[in-house]
Amino acid sequence: MKAMILLIVSGALINNVVLNQFLGICSFLGVSKQMKASISLGGAVIFVITIASAVTSLLYDHVLAPLELDFMKTIVFILVIAALVQVVEMFLKKKSPSMYKALGIYLPLITTNCAVLGVALTNVQNGYDFYQSVLSGFGTALGFTIAIVLLASIRSRIREEDIPAPLRGAPIVMISAALMSIAFLGFSGLSF
Repeated sequence: MKAMILLIVSGALINNVVLNQFLGICSFLGVSKQMKASISLGGAVIFVITIASAVTSLLYDHVLAPLELDFMKTIVFILVIAALVQVVEMFLKKKSPSMYKALGIYLPLITTNCAVLGVALTNVQNGYDFYQSVLSGFGTALGFTIAIVLLASIRSRIREEDIPAPLRGAPIVMISAALMSIAFLGFSGLSF
């Protein structure tokens, strides 16, 4: 049980995919303008990364590794991720057109989000079994969601403040993200 919790906490806080590994920055900065879109994208990323971690783990352990096709893992993982994002996109388009419009171009960008592929490859590299891969994927996606929602919250507060002209827009967002990254370094001392 302790190892399971450690995998989730490690993925979410200690090795945060956005603030520590700097993967998935484009959607992190692009969608964090609105809180609702940030929460929705976070939910979609949680779904995609968790399911992608499960599917890629099974494919690697039961197909690629036994057949000595390790060299194909990146291509296979990209195809799995693309298919999962298409499922999420079709679901949102049908069930929540407003959310589909709010996410805009960033929903298809989950397909090319290096965080999603990075988690699948890291799980294989670390030799995680199926359950460890799923927990690691969920923790990483949870960390992405925490980071994007925190940045959206900060950006909503920034809009209400009197920011000096040279710092308005992208500069203050980058400074905020950098400060968040420094703050998340404090979790690196966590131990169980």
